[in-house]
Amino acid sequence: MLQKLKFKAGFNKQDTESGAEGQWTDGDFVRFRYGLPEKIGGWLQLTSAQKTLPGAARAQLTFSSFAGEKYSAIGTSQGLFLYYGNDFFDITPLDTAITGCTLTTVNGSNVLQVNKGSHGLAVGRYVTLSGVTVTGASDFTSGELEKTYEILTVATVDKFTVQAVRNEGGTGMTAAGAATVNPYVEVGPTIQTTGFGWSTSTWGASTWDTPRATSDVTLDPGNWSLDNFGQVLVATVFNGETFTWNAGASNPRAQRASKTTSNFQTTNNPTTTRFTLVSDRDRHLFHFGTETTIGSPATQDPMFVRFSNQEDLNTYAPTATNTAGTFRLDTGNEIRAALQGKDYVFVITDLAAYVIQFVGPPFTFSVRQVGTNCGCIGQHAATFVNGIVFWMGAEGGFFAFDGTVKSLPSLVEDFVFSTDGDNLGLNFDSRDVIFSGANNLYTEVNWFYPKDGSDQIDRCVTYNYSENIWTTSSLDRTTYVDQGVFDAPYATDYGDTLTPVFPDILGITNKYGASIYYEHEEGTDQVNSSGTTAIPAFIRSGDWDITSRRSALGQATGVVDYRGDGEFFMAVRRFIPDFKYQTGNAKVTLFVSSYPDDVAVSSPLGPFTVTQTTDKVDTRARGRLVSIKIENDSTGESWRYGTLRLDAQPDGRR
Repeated sequence: MLQKLKFKAGFNKQDTESGAEGQWTDGDFVRFRYGLPEKIGGWLQLTSAQKTLPGAARAQLTFSSFAGEKYSAIGTSQGLFLYYGNDFFDITPLDTAITGCTLTTVNGSNVLQVNKGSHGLAVGRYVTLSGVTVTGASDFTSGELEKTYEILTVATVDKFTVQAVRNEGGTGMTAAGAATVNPYVEVGPTIQTTGFGWSTSTWGASTWDTPRATSDVTLDPGNWSLDNFGQVLVATVFNGETFTWNAGASNPRAQRASKTTSNFQTTNNPTTTRFTLVSDRDRHLFHFGTETTIGSPATQDPMFVRFSNQEDLNTYAPTATNTAGTFRLDTGNEIRAALQGKDYVFVITDLAAYVIQFVGPPFTFSVRQVGTNCGCIGQHAATFVNGIVFWMGAEGGFFAFDGTVKSLPSLVEDFVFSTDGDNLGLNFDSRDVIFSGANNLYTEVNWFYPKDGSDQIDRCVTYNYSENIWTTSSLDRTTYVDQGVFDAPYATDYGDTLTPVFPDILGITNKYGASIYYEHEEGTDQVNSSGTTAIPAFIRSGDWDITSRRSALGQATGVVDYRGDGEFFMAVRRFIPDFKYQTGNAKVTLFVSSYPDDVAVSSPLGPFTVTQTTDKVDTRARGRLVSIKIENDSTGESWRYGTLRLDAQPDGRR
């Protein structure tokens, strides 16, 4: 007789396959809507000519100018970039200029040698040349040489080379012409590393060639905090300086972010800050984990907070006539995350959570601790959506704040956090690359994280807050921003061996990898410069077993008298598929086994291809336990599973 196979929504990865009867236990690239699993939407690479960004993208912000121009700012380990009009623009701030540099070229070569005593630059650093004067018998023009380059070699402390736009056609220049080298501001490495000093710590952290013996050090990955003050982008390098870029300036996309951008100066801002945030309702700029004395990096306190005067990005000295000020949080060792809530700023340390609200003069802000033992794991591991703050805990688990701090129970927790046995849970040593982003259309919050043994993001855990269910996947996005300014979520994917497709930087290599920019929920496939490929979505259930009535009397009267779960073998003869919104084909596999520890074998002739017109599928399978797997492996395929019906009959105890 036909029996419906119904399964509870969400994944249960805490129990065994047999213990999770009536539940889904595994899957990839699926979500639940109305309790039913379906394949997620596809994604499409953005930008003309399939450009990619240098380095690992770590922060993203979408915003609009007053003229209605839509932007996405993306901070990578190598710089700061804009997405506008299906193209990328480089707005990376520049570091202190190096003047008095001379240039050397040789006939027939595209090697441009830059000469400057004790330049202090390293291979892979990006630089721009300006103020070039061409001398000698070179056929280069100054405009051809005033470009942006990646440093390819550092021969000595007095010389480095870059790749010119073409070969020298004349006899060349011999250390002639005074030019200015403008290095890009340094952001940081593409990965987070830990160790014992030499070769892993920051410059000057200890004495030369003396590894630390008792306490490890952490070299944080290059990171940014991005926010907007109206149409002004505010960008802060993690543990660094703050810069602005004004979308309302003249020819704005030709301008770089700087400390003096079109009347929005940050010259009086702290010089060493973990991250910044604009308080939207009251228009203050917050610096979290910053200097107690502005301009003195040695005074940086990871629990210290400084905020600007209202409507003023450049005034921080408190007076009787302004609203600037400072305070220090008490519980924790460092501030881990800060984000704008409904009418408050929500701040999370490694141990506690705080609500900061504007109250006006003379106190400006109230600071209230709202939770303990609920620290956040990383800078971008918290999301505000639908009036609730969600975040990943510092030591594991998930939390939410909707007026009170709550722990979010999960049946995927061990899979995400535990590294016991064969499980490759979260790599806590790379916690600072974790990124959280909401997809409000499907009421989802995603956390993208690296598994144990990996230093880059390669997994995702998703919480559906309307249905209170959890799923996991291998979707690997380093940043993710919900629809709003744009009509779909935008996200970045990083490849550490990719060479950036970014012609604005000459001689660019794959030293720091590259990030691809995607529009999500677009079609059914993954589409990028490599072509169109299928999204290999699947979902698998826990084991299901059959029951039998005890006696002929019970059968005759219709009284169900259970003999016990899994006591009888079952014979499976056919199943009736049930899919909604199906495009293309889906595949169904039945797995049968005699005991929970047995290796499940697929049923004969499986996996079965199910089309939109398939009425039934005949099969012959026998076992005490059966589970199902729904999947697809070709382009143009999508599906939502309904309620499969199985023709299963008791078939004895042996």
